[in-house]
Amino acid sequence: MTQKHFGTDGIRGRVGEEKITPEFCLRLSWAIGKVFGQQDRRPHIVIGKDTRISGYMLESVLQSGFVSAGADVSLLGPIPTPAIAYLTRTVSADVGVVISASHNPFYDNGIKLFDGAGNKLGDALEQQIEAMIDAPMVCQDSENLGKAKRIADATGRYVEFCKNSVPKGFSLRGMKIVLDCAHGATYQVAPQVFSELGAEVVVMAADPDGFNINKNCGSTHPEQLQQRVIEEAADIGIAFDGDGDRLVMVNASGELLDGDHLLYVITQNRLAREAMHGGVVGTVMSNLGLEQALKELAVPFLRAQVGDRHIMEALHQRQWVLGGEPSGHILTLDLCSTGDAIVAGLQVLLAMQDAGVSLQDLASGLTKAPQVLVNVVVNSPAEISRHPDMLEATASYEHELADRGRILVRPSGTEPLLRIMVEGEDESEVTRIADDLAEHAKSIEAA
Repeated sequence: MTQKHFGTDGIRGRVGEEKITPEFCLRLSWAIGKVFGQQDRRPHIVIGKDTRISGYMLESVLQSGFVSAGADVSLLGPIPTPAIAYLTRTVSADVGVVISASHNPFYDNGIKLFDGAGNKLGDALEQQIEAMIDAPMVCQDSENLGKAKRIADATGRYVEFCKNSVPKGFSLRGMKIVLDCAHGATYQVAPQVFSELGAEVVVMAADPDGFNINKNCGSTHPEQLQQRVIEEAADIGIAFDGDGDRLVMVNASGELLDGDHLLYVITQNRLAREAMHGGVVGTVMSNLGLEQALKELAVPFLRAQVGDRHIMEALHQRQWVLGGEPSGHILTLDLCSTGDAIVAGLQVLLAMQDAGVSLQDLASGLTKAPQVLVNVVVNSPAEISRHPDMLEATASYEHELADRGRILVRPSGTEPLLRIMVEGEDESEVTRIADDLAEHAKSIEAA
């Protein structure tokens, strides 16, 4: 069944337009409360958010809808997305609600849902909620209204969870780490986690004002972090995205390491610790170099569609635990139920300590094939990706590359962008093809 409101990663859009409005979110939360109220007890729902200015509005509206449907609400405040998944599970809530648009600019926002086990909500439940949204909205009688409270120690609980994700005795004493918190949801907890584990922490982009989330900082804009690592003579740099479920890292030389590098480093450590539990799931965007490097380690590798939901499904099907994508979503399902940037960062630091070498040395076994990603701003990326002229142009270049590379043209699931990825042996060739396909998409848009 095609879903009307929920996309690949919840509901997301520009604040004040379409679904990210007070009216729609009120109906959405009422519908969620009604769906989960079809049981013998009052449903319990937790709400967390990132640092966008619109989070205050949406938090209040969602709370009202839940309470009107007879659900109790626990408010977590600004906190990373994986913390909401963790706390949903540990306080025995029925639903965890994330108010965030992840790496998007401040003027976007979204709603993501976790089930009681801290996993992304399944399609069947999303379809029930969508059906209920269109039902007449009836408020419960006063005696059956829900109640709302705030969990005051939410950040403290999550900090302890992160610290407990590494073995007892693990210490970062003697390490200097630069953290870029993207003015987002990690701005409080990340510095606390790494400093309490003993590191000397230099913090940047940790002064959210509601408007500066992800602005020229964080995992999507790591240039300032790269420079800061060199200036501080730090051992490592870590950049989070706005909601704290993805990261990139910077080695002591200021070189950037993306999700492919981090997956490779963690895999090596899992093998050394005899804790691999099967293979690794990447995506169609994962670099060919990662696939080849894992083959050298005799580790099975599988590609899923883009998005942590698809990676999660593939991992569950095979009972594997490790997966991720180049953007920095890293899944370690033996440690947490969803992508967690802080936990993933700690796993990389654990690998460095176990091996006794730098991150640069650990990642040296992965040689990435030239890969170019071009994002084209268009009004209807899905339509253009399926347009006959676009399909014909893509097929022509695929024939040109033959078995020397690959092309992926896909609409973004979260932004009005057509993403064009070209990978091959020759950087100038893949750059030319990517640019040509981007111009082709623009000409189709303009026609």
